Amino acid sequence: MTTLEQDRAEEVEAADRPLTALDRCDSCGAQAYVRVVLSGSELLFCAHHANKHEPKLRPMAETWHDESHRLNA
Repeated sequence: MTTLEQDRAEEVEAADRPLTALDRCDSCGAQAYVRVVLSGSELLFCAHHANKHEPKLRPMAETWHDESHRLNA
């Protein structure tokens, strides 16, 4: 496995890790329930800001990890 392939595998693994109470929304600081990976960079959003930005970000996202279903659990 090349270094580039290994880096990409680590990025995918990190993008799939569960979100915790320590993960905070990049927009407002609330608990994050959505992780978006764009060009190798990670953005975290609360459910409100994920919904607000989804129409623009979803088409460009490499990964859209959504755990907002936990809000209703």
